[in-house]
Amino acid sequence: MTEFLAKTVRRAWTVGVRGLVQAVLSQAACIPLFVVTVVSIALLPVGAGLFLLPAAVLATRALADRQRAWAAEWSGVDVPSPYRPLPPAGSPFRRVAAMLRDPATWRDLLWTLLNVPVGLLLGLLPAALVVYGVEGVAVAPWIGHVATFGWGPFWMLDDWGIVGSVGSIALGALLVVLGAALGEGILKGHALFNRSLLAPTRGALAARVRELTATRADAVDASAAELRRIERDLHDGAQARLVALSMHIGLAEELMKRDPDAARGLLAEARAASGQALTELRDLVRGIHPPVLAERGLDGGVRALALTLPIPVDVRIGLRGRTDAPVESAAYFAVAEMLANVVKHSGARRAWVQIEQDPDRLVLLVGDDGAGGADPAQGGGMRGIERRLAAFDGTMAVTSPPGGPTVVTMELPCASSSPRTSPSSGTG
Repeated sequence: MTEFLAKTVRRAWTVGVRGLVQAVLSQAACIPLFVVTVVSIALLPVGAGLFLLPAAVLATRALADRQRAWAAEWSGVDVPSPYRPLPPAGSPFRRVAAMLRDPATWRDLLWTLLNVPVGLLLGLLPAALVVYGVEGVAVAPWIGHVATFGWGPFWMLDDWGIVGSVGSIALGALLVVLGAALGEGILKGHALFNRSLLAPTRGALAARVRELTATRADAVDASAAELRRIERDLHDGAQARLVALSMHIGLAEELMKRDPDAARGLLAEARAASGQALTELRDLVRGIHPPVLAERGLDGGVRALALTLPIPVDVRIGLRGRTDAPVESAAYFAVAEMLANVVKHSGARRAWVQIEQDPDRLVLLVGDDGAGGADPAQGGGMRGIERRLAAFDGTMAVTSPPGGPTVVTMELPCASSSPRTSPSSGTG
């Protein structure tokens, strides 16, 4: 019995504290965020909103993400994040436009307004039940009159002689139990309210499904094209050379007794053909997954790649650790394709690569001082990389005015798998 009471009191205390946290946040955070967001939108015509609005929107999203985490942790209510990817940091016009076009931004704004009364009410109810019950158990029996217990809802029972100190303790304990039992349901009700505004709408989910269907089709097409390329390279390259190698060796065997000099010449040709086949196989392997990438990771792979180019490439890399192999491979080949475009089309005298890693994303920048005018809409390698990144929910933005410079910014969601003692950085 004692253990049951102790467990009930702990549950009630936990629920009460969580309710108070929600009530305080609904006033101390939602009200200022709503006001600042509305003011920022109003100041957009004069320019100040371009800098205030992103901060207000990101702060609101951080608070909403915290509510999503609490809904799952405290009440078992899953609230998916509905936000569309934002363009990389750069032009404030693009970021503000992307935020305003995202329906989740406006639903967040509505949530900050409605959560003020809802969060206060649903947050205080569990705490009020617990506090009122504890008051009945710990305070009322010692003051001699039940009418002074809290706000005196039991004063009529006291006048009728039904409630005394023992009854006050019993009623207070009952309220503590109710606070523990009902409080969890009340907090779940608040989590469900949050889900109604903070989760993706049906339209957003349908759009997401269409987007995933398209990116999956692109990934399948890209994979099929890559397999065809490998098959073609094997058939036209290494396989043809191995067939020629076999023929040379066969002829050399026939000529060994009759014409040793001709046989030696055929064997020399066979040795050269085997070397060429081996080189082509190595190149093919590098095109699938470079050994340096597997051995040294994205940092070493990109630095080794930069050393092979005919123009100087400045490399700055700051990684928290190794990412998942598919993400690492996609990032490497994205950088490789952009650098190949620099060499082939830009006429640049210098290029640069910068890679940074946040806790949940990998940011890749490739730039050059060439002629500019790069456009992914024209197809080619850039379009292929854009489709490849989209399969990982990644994005690509190209800034390339006529006359240059060209800067390609790519982002990939990621997570570190093996943190290092210090991030890599430097110039190479």
